[in-house]
Parts: sequence; structure tokens; C-alpha cells
Amino acid sequence: MATATSDPSVPASGSTRTAWTRSARTVPETHAYPGVDELLASFRTLATAHPRLVTERRIGTSRLGEPLHCFTVSDDRPAADDPDSTSYVVVGGVHPNEPVGAVTALHLATTLCEDSSLRAHFGGAWHIVPCIDPDGARLNEGWFATPSDKNRYGRHFYRPAGEEQVEWTFPFAYKDAYFDRVLPETQALMRLLDETRPRFLTTLHNCETGGVYYYLNRPAPSLYGLLHDIPSSLGIPLSTGEPEAAHAPRYAPAVFGCIDMRDTYDYLERLGADPTEELAGASSAAYVERYGTFCFVTEVPHWTHPDSDDNSPTLESYRDVVLRRAEGMAQTSRYLNGILDAVGPHLSIRTPFLRAVRDFVPSLAQLAGVEQARAHSTEDRPATVAERYACNVTLHSCRIRYGGMLLRALDAELTAGTASPDVRTHHRELSRIYDTWEKEAEPVSGSPIPIATLAGIQYACLLAAADHSRRETRRPEPPASREAPPAATARASTPEVT
Repeated sequence: MATATSDPSVPASGSTRTAWTRSARTVPETHAYPGVDELLASFRTLATAHPRLVTERRIGTSRLGEPLHCFTVSDDRPAADDPDSTSYVVVGGVHPNEPVGAVTALHLATTLCEDSSLRAHFGGAWHIVPCIDPDGARLNEGWFATPSDKNRYGRHFYRPAGEEQVEWTFPFAYKDAYFDRVLPETQALMRLLDETRPRFLTTLHNCETGGVYYYLNRPAPSLYGLLHDIPSSLGIPLSTGEPEAAHAPRYAPAVFGCIDMRDTYDYLERLGADPTEELAGASSAAYVERYGTFCFVTEVPHWTHPDSDDNSPTLESYRDVVLRRAEGMAQTSRYLNGILDAVGPHLSIRTPFLRAVRDFVPSLAQLAGVEQARAHSTEDRPATVAERYACNVTLHSCRIRYGGMLLRALDAELTAGTASPDVRTHHRELSRIYDTWEKEAEPVSGSPIPIATLAGIQYACLLAAADHSRRETRRPEPPASREAPPAATARASTPEVT
């Protein structure tokens, strides 16, 4: 993997906007994402080169028994429980199919080590977790070396079932929903957050296609212009079409409030769905409400398309665009469910891919119903080009993701020599349909974006957001009435909706 290089310029008073925008260009060129072993080796090389600044410690163990590591970069190394210390927490790999953060995290750590002025500007300690879900990341490594190959991406894609995702398995209790099936990886992250009580938290995410968008756990108007300028400086559009979560508060174009499962519950309830059937746990942002932490997420796309920020009106109604996506999701769910029903009795290997498909495919049908209800309750106005594009590309993404994981589940049976004739027949049929889905998705998903550009946007934006948190004069008090349950052994859980 390419070694990161630092920008030695110090953000001076009044010039931070320029400095953060310029820093987006400092990530070196690379054409592949690092696997788990390569990523950890790069961090350890950095620690060896800067033993005074970098400390490695184990914070937990994955479900398959792999150690989870945190690397702290600091001049002073204050005690973790020192209430006067300033801590910044950066977490990569919260969704294992989102590897841009691996490049971002290494570049951040390297720049902090090489640039004393940057460390002095922020003060305190940076706690960086390169990959919080190594088990899941390893199941995506088949496409990390060739990330611009869309077909390889789909056929080697893995995203865990909702109750197996680190980001969405924090404790949650609201109305009739209760979740406490906290994963070992989530528990490790909870312990780190409890120890550091960070001023700033960013979890490193990326999306598939379109433009850049953001999540903040509270409004920060002074940041919005900079968050627009940074991707623009590299020629990457914002995502101004259909949002990922229709109920998330919109602070500015492409800037949203964090997805809160309590709001999601209320939203689903209003649309007539049963939230307890569709929700799992809360997020890291909800968990650190108790510490007044400023939480920030940058979503950068692997591929981009000019329609993603075209806000001119189309000749189609917004209602019809949403309904078409909902029907496409319902059809996809029916087709994949039909295969699952047919091959289910013949499958002998309970792979992570099978668990994920059994979770996501029924949820896709439920989501289609929610979208249909939302469409009928929305204003009948013209859809923008960006909204039509976002709805269209979401459907293609669902087909490629879930169809690809089902193929991987059936491939496991074929490879192991346990595939019955029925499994082989449905594998051939799904392969034929999947070939068609790939061809239909190709022109919609757009053009690949260089990894250095994606990581550069993420890096620059997290520095800008961390700087904002540093400048906040007083952390807001958390709402006392919205506490989540303590971590414990689960009695019940529900799948993720997003």
C-alpha cells in the first residue's frame, strides 16, 4: 500500500478553511484497498518509526477470535480516564464493504506523526481503530485489489446481516423496541468510547455511487460551506437527490442529521409498519450522546454520475419515481425469496452470505411497502433528475448486492461438493439473471473515482469537523430521558432497516 504523505502547512487563524480544503489533495495515489493484514502491518510500521508518538493496544476480540487494535497518536499520552484530556476517535471498517476509511485512517495517522504543527493544532490524543470488523472485511478482500471492476465488486461483495453490523448493534430501548444483543466488536468500541469520552467521533463510511453527503449529530452551520467546497475542489459532486433515510433531518444540501433509531421507529410507525420487526440496535452516535461528543460522517461514493446533483425537474412525478423503485424492490425480493424457498431445504452450509441474504431479502419487501405508503402520502410534484437517479441506482444496488451474496452462498455448496441437483439448477438460473442485472447496472452506476480522491475528501472533512469540535466552547448536555439499555446478553433482536 502507498505510504501517506503529510501537508506540512499549519492551519493558521483565519485560514483553516483554505488549509482543510488543500489537505484533500495530500493522499498519495493508490489503486487498491489494503486487506486487513496489510492495513495492520502499515500501522505497525508507522508505530515502529514513531515509538514516542504511537501506542498500539488491543481493545477487544472479534467473533472469530481476531484481536481488535487501536493505535493512539499523541505527544503527551494522557490517561484515558483524564476528564481534562481531549480525545478524538476515528473508527474504520464499521461496515466491512466500505474500505475507503482504511486509506483515510492510515493517512491521518501518518500525517499526525510527520506534522508536529497538526498535532499541536488539535492537542490531545487521536485514537484510531483501523478496522473494527476484520471478519467481515476479509470477506470483501476479493474485490479490494480491483475496486473499479464493478462485476468483481458485486460477485465478491459482503455486508453482514443487520444484527451482525457493528454500527447498528449498540444498545437500544424505545417504546416497544428493545435490543441488547451487543456484538463483541461493538462492546470493544463501547469500552473505548467510555474510556476516552471523546470530544469528536467519526466512523469512516462510503457509499457506492452518486455524490458526497454527510451526517452530523447536531447542527453546525459554520461547517456546511466547507463541506460543500472540499469535494467541489476535487470535481466530485454532492448527492442532492433522494436521501438515504427520508426521515433524517436535512441541515443543508447533502448535510443531514445522524440517523436515529428512535426517529426511525416513529417514522415507520406513522407509515403503518411494525418498527419492532425491522429495527436492530442504535448507532455509535446515539451511544456517545451521554458525553456530548460531536459525531460526524462523510459518505463518499466509489463511482459518480452527473445526474447525482442535477436538480432540474423531470417530466415524471416524484410519487411515480418512488413507486417504481418500490415495485422494483418488491419484484427483486419475490425473485430472491423464491430461490431461497426452493433451495433452503438443500443447503447445508450456514455461511455469512446466507445469513445476510435471509435478513436483507425479506427486509427489501418490507421496505418496498414502506416506500409505497410514503409515496402515496407525499406531495405530487415533479421529481428532480437527482431524485430519479437516486431511486433508480438504489434498485440496481440492491440487485447486485443481494443477488451477489446469494450466489456466494450457493457457490459455497458447489465448492464443498454438497450441492444437490436443485441447488445446481437454481445456481444456473440466478447466474443467468445476475448477468442481466450487471449489464443493466453498468451505465447507471457511473464512473470510478480515484481512491486518493475519496480518501482525501474524507480526510479533509474529518479534520474540518474535528476542528469545529475543538472550537465548540461547551458540549451540550445529553437528553437524560433517552438512555439506551446497558450491554447484556440478548433476549430478542430485529433486523436493520437501512
